[in-house]
Amino acid sequence: MIIARTPLRISFAGGGSDLPSFYRKDRAAVLSTSINKYVYLAIHDYFYPNQTLLKYSKTELVSSFEEIQHPIFRECMSMLDISGLDISSMADVPAGTGLGSSSSFTVCLLNVLNAYKHKFVSPEYLASTACDIEINRLGEPIGKQDQYAAAYGGLNFIEFNADETVNVSTIVMDPEAKRKLERNLVMVYTGHTRSASQILKQQNQEMSKDDKRQIMRQMVDMAYELKDVLQRNEIDQFGRILHEGWLLKQKLSNGISNPDIANLYEQGLKAGALGGKLLGAGGSGFLLFYCPEEIQESFWNKMPTNSKFDFKFDNTGSKIIYTEN
Repeated sequence: MIIARTPLRISFAGGGSDLPSFYRKDRAAVLSTSINKYVYLAIHDYFYPNQTLLKYSKTELVSSFEEIQHPIFRECMSMLDISGLDISSMADVPAGTGLGSSSSFTVCLLNVLNAYKHKFVSPEYLASTACDIEINRLGEPIGKQDQYAAAYGGLNFIEFNADETVNVSTIVMDPEAKRKLERNLVMVYTGHTRSASQILKQQNQEMSKDDKRQIMRQMVDMAYELKDVLQRNEIDQFGRILHEGWLLKQKLSNGISNPDIANLYEQGLKAGALGGKLLGAGGSGFLLFYCPEEIQESFWNKMPTNSKFDFKFDNTGSKIIYTEN
């Protein structure tokens, strides 16, 4: 039995610049952190060595790679030429909530399959291979930030280069300032999930327009500004930058926000938050707010009572948490 654990992520600034339609022509970067909500995969030999049992939201029992319906399972297992296994998937949060769960799943699966082959793999291998599978092999209209956030873990500034290389830099902060930042961030669940593919497909198409590219350039500039702010431990500017970035992001595509999200966001600001943003591509999922800890009791009294979602930062990235020979 081998069990792997891979974190989900929240993105603070620069999201969308990790799409190839943008970073191949312009400076691109995001600032994000992994959180203590995870995807888990458990793997062991199946009783029948000529079959593979896959358990996720569905159950599949197959005799060949071609029979696998789940595209990420199919691509990872065929690429590594591994079969005859019993694999179970679990997660702390449903898919489609803007926390990068699909890419965390891909990274986690690559990690546990390589561990099964007694092979150590680096975070760079996990992230770049997950990108290759999702973007190149499966043709998903997504970017690269989720795979790198999941593989490396921690609070990072991630730059995407035109030559397809990626630079991951850890944000170095005073420990107490980082703890204060963590305590001042709250998440509100909108109550809905969605597939990001259609929104990202439209956003990719919009990058051919000069006005949309200029908006994205401003969002990347804000990622660099946020990096400098955090490294100076000036976290009180965090809310302002989140708010300005959210206003810009909504101009990229019609599907990013909707009246329900706009209303919930306004509720958050009126309740005392200094800024916030919707996580992920848009449309649903979680709203992130920067709300000083000392007024959070009042904040939650004014927000929907069933929307609170507690989390902390994660610093470990994808890891093997259990092995038994």
